[in-house]
Amino acid sequence: MERFEALFGRKPVIAMVHLKALPGTPLYDGDLEGIVEAARRDLLALQEAGVDAVMFGNENDRPYELRVDPASTATMAYVIGRLREAIRLPFGVDVLWDPLATMALAAATGARFAREIFTGAYGSDMGIWEGRAAEALRYRKRLQRQDLFLLYNVSAEFASPLDGRSLPERAKSAVFSSLADAILVSGPMTGEGVSLDHLRAVKAALPQVPVLANTGVRHETVAEILEVADGVIVGTALKRDGVTWNEVDPERARSFMEIVRKWRGR
Repeated sequence: MERFEALFGRKPVIAMVHLKALPGTPLYDGDLEGIVEAARRDLLALQEAGVDAVMFGNENDRPYELRVDPASTATMAYVIGRLREAIRLPFGVDVLWDPLATMALAAATGARFAREIFTGAYGSDMGIWEGRAAEALRYRKRLQRQDLFLLYNVSAEFASPLDGRSLPERAKSAVFSSLADAILVSGPMTGEGVSLDHLRAVKAALPQVPVLANTGVRHETVAEILEVADGVIVGTALKRDGVTWNEVDPERARSFMEIVRKWRGR
């Protein structure tokens, strides 16, 4: 927990910079400069709102891949490089849904943390999905990024676990066997809420390990969630009209952080 709080502070809000669809993916519109400028606007709005960290992700690269085309990772590195001088907060990366590509991107950009599905086996929209923690952590060592803080999502979106163990058992095992730095608990899809019962159960199993809500945190639920979780990752709630694929709405971001600051200052 000490390392987590040194990086993020206590009960942090980690906000998503969702990049537009990248080259090589079905929804890419051919406008590379537009990807950079949209990400810049979102980044600046989130920083101005007062979030504690930002994370760059390729949520628009649908349909998702389990082993990502190198063009996606290369473009994400290009975009982050273009924005590097404007980033004032700790930043992380996530190349959906590829742990090794995520490690490579973190090494190339100097990211402080990374998120992915590192462990477990799932039946998913993308087919059978298997974690790659052993490969990813060995790759991290080869890249000389042992300092990279790893957020393990143990309840994959768009998927159901093939493992018969309970969520708390799987979370505890991920820390013990696969060296998770923090555990993320998700809802069934991007933008859909986390079960408070799931959060409580995982936190009870891992009292000394950071446990965060990973999806669907909203203005009306963030205070309740922060009573249980050690932090939140938020994207959709900060977007125009609360739609995942829209740009960040500066007013929604400001009002979200006002709720958080009020809760912190009780």
